Amino acid sequence: MDEIRHLKRFKDLLNSIDQAKEHLSPDFLLVILGPTASGKTKLAVRLAKALDGEIISVDSRQVYRGLDIGTGKDLHEYDDIPYHLIDIRNPEETYTVKDFKADFAQAYTTIHTRGKQAILCGGTGSYIQSILQEQPYSHIPKDGAFHQAHEAWTREELLEAIGQHSVPPDFHIDTNSHKRLIRALEIVEYLQHNPMPEVPAPLVKDYLIVGLDPDLETRRKRIDTRLSERLQAGFIEEVKDLLEMGISHEQLQWFGLEYKYASYFLLGKLSEAEFLAKLTTEIHRFAKRQMTYFRKMEKDGITIHWLAKGFTED
Repeated sequence: MDEIRHLKRFKDLLNSIDQAKEHLSPDFLLVILGPTASGKTKLAVRLAKALDGEIISVDSRQVYRGLDIGTGKDLHEYDDIPYHLIDIRNPEETYTVKDFKADFAQAYTTIHTRGKQAILCGGTGSYIQSILQEQPYSHIPKDGAFHQAHEAWTREELLEAIGQHSVPPDFHIDTNSHKRLIRALEIVEYLQHNPMPEVPAPLVKDYLIVGLDPDLETRRKRIDTRLSERLQAGFIEEVKDLLEMGISHEQLQWFGLEYKYASYFLLGKLSEAEFLAKLTTEIHRFAKRQMTYFRKMEKDGITIHWLAKGFTED
């Protein structure tokens, strides 16, 4: 399947998938991933129409009702293709990897019961990896009180506390995420007094991953254009509606990116120009982090077949 890296036309991709199916089980999962604004949904819908499939969204924010414009649900793009795991939670509810795995398993089973092709589409790498490859440390219990107690700790304080414990050599810590540093501290403290939990088999055994990674200039232009379109479509009004529904600024900021900076703007912490400049920069950084995570998945042994930079759906 390395030839996928050189494919530039949709029909050639379709032929390669058909060839790959000869070596995969009937219930294999087709995965379409890539950074934000890479065209994942459009490609997944095209494939679903060609393969008689249904799409399972893998986006940690699109699960929430009311977060429409900011998360880019663009439901019209699905046309008549059935989709799953969009608009399944209220904004005030929490949604975790554990929740996603349970919801995915149900959708995956339903799709194959209908005799359809399951297509997983999105850019939340940790969710994708969770169903393809069990992460042993994710099975260590999570204590909400522990996280709340360490929210005010600085990055340096968390790193110092982690350094006082024995860290397993295969436990990789994301030092750029405050939430993940707290979780890392929780994990190393747990392991000081408890054995490692048993790890079950992954949810999906047979899969094919196709990755979209436009060249940097194309990706940046798409991000900028899409952000402008979302603002014109009424994104700020959407955020105001969420506030009127009782969603707090703290909750909006927890959703990150568009909602975080819209909250700062509405609170008067940012001018309109500062809001746009800061948000644009952060979305570009987010896309880079997504690609970094996908590369991590490859290092962890997950094969991603990247399409050629000049891939077209013509």
